[in-house]
Amino acid sequence: MLQVYQRLSHVHEPVTNSITLDHGTRQKARIKTKTDQDEAVGIFVERGHPLKVGEVLKTECGKLIEVKGAQEPVITASTSDWHTFSKVCYHLGNRHTVLQVGERWLRFKPDHVLQELCEMYGLTTSDKAEIFEPESGAYGGHSGHSHSHEH
Repeated sequence: MLQVYQRLSHVHEPVTNSITLDHGTRQKARIKTKTDQDEAVGIFVERGHPLKVGEVLKTECGKLIEVKGAQEPVITASTSDWHTFSKVCYHLGNRHTVLQVGERWLRFKPDHVLQELCEMYGLTTSDKAEIFEPESGAYGGHSGHSHSHEH
């Protein structure tokens, strides 16, 4: 079994292996699965730092594996109106909903209540499967930033 302990910020050589994972699996620190080339792989990364689509992993034997996102069930809601879009983002954020945000479109896991809220504001919704890459949160991905409140 290939074993991954290292994540690379950049590579200078071609990557010939890949692994396709859904959002939930990319959140885990310990993953046992197969690459897209059908090789068994164990991924052991730091907790609290989800795998990102496009990221490259390095195995102990030196193989490079690109992380790809799997198509999965999601609701995509869109509008041409920035003001309405802002209001919907506010309401969904107020519910602590995990969202992927684009330019006047947003995406979330299927939830009929959230879908109805979007439609109530006039957004067009689609339930076509897509790759789900939500925002990491207000404090996610800011290495070196302390949240200590000691004075």
